[in-house]
Amino acid sequence: MADEKVYPTPLASHEDIISNPTVFMNALRHFHSTLGTRFMIPVIGGKGLDLHLLYGEVTKRGGLEKVIKEKRWKEVIAAFKFPPTTTSASFVLRKYYTSLLHHFEQVYFFKVQGKLVPPAVTMAVKTPPPCKPAMPCVTESEPDSLLQRLQLLQQMVCKRKKAFPTLESGEPMNLPVMGVINGKFDNGYFVTVTVGLEIFQGVLYHVFEDASTSLATPNNAIVPYVAPQPQRRRRRGKRNRDPNHPKPNRSAYNFFFAEKHSKLKLLYPQREREFSKMIGESWNKLTQEERMKYNACGLKDKERYKREMQEYKERMKLVQHKEAARAGPSSLIEVE
Repeated sequence: MADEKVYPTPLASHEDIISNPTVFMNALRHFHSTLGTRFMIPVIGGKGLDLHLLYGEVTKRGGLEKVIKEKRWKEVIAAFKFPPTTTSASFVLRKYYTSLLHHFEQVYFFKVQGKLVPPAVTMAVKTPPPCKPAMPCVTESEPDSLLQRLQLLQQMVCKRKKAFPTLESGEPMNLPVMGVINGKFDNGYFVTVTVGLEIFQGVLYHVFEDASTSLATPNNAIVPYVAPQPQRRRRRGKRNRDPNHPKPNRSAYNFFFAEKHSKLKLLYPQREREFSKMIGESWNKLTQEERMKYNACGLKDKERYKREMQEYKERMKLVQHKEAARAGPSSLIEVE
């Protein structure tokens, strides 16, 4: 049961995971593997969500609960530069942060130990009376919550049964159908549908694989239904990174992971998806003496990274001075 689980021991400090995305992702994968929870990188607008950036922006403002209480999601969203067609960004980021990063935040940012701390509930939704023809009120903060969608669907079904009892018997009905869009949320639209002389209000769902394919339809426009077309995945371009830049240092767990992974691949080639969980469990069973070997490797690699980074910065300064010298005396003065 979830209430019987306890938080695992952190692999690195909060400062280390904030400064190094590689250390952050390794720690996050190990964290979910240890708890036995599902982990995957969400896709928004055709691109993988930068969880490292999301974690950094939220913890910079005091954590999830404080961001919600002080209503600072707009500041967090601004760091991602989403396209204008991306709707309900605050709801989406809050949802993924709660499911993937809330417990991680408790351990690495607040340094909580022991049993899991559930996320704070900040919104209470009242259940409206069943089978009322009027459309229920939708709060501005969470316009597309699951509970409200179910309420809308329930009311549509109740109203349809009252207006068209012949539908239950399976008799055909040849009536004109017209639709009007009243509002939009992340995966669909709030619509008003006219069937014959009857008017219905409800929700029309449509899942988009890419934000660029969303319908740019103005409010209150009458639109026909168009079957969705399969979308091709876009290939991600390679990042422009200096090949001479030093390789980031690896933690003690990284060295342990690489060693165990090569052994497991030889023993269980068909169970590669389970390797992360198996390695995480093995790491937790190690004693302090057994971990000393990997801690030493991590410290040695950290020193290597500092040394190479210092040399890299000195080389870059030398290159800048040479370029400034070629450009003329005035550029050299600016560099100095």
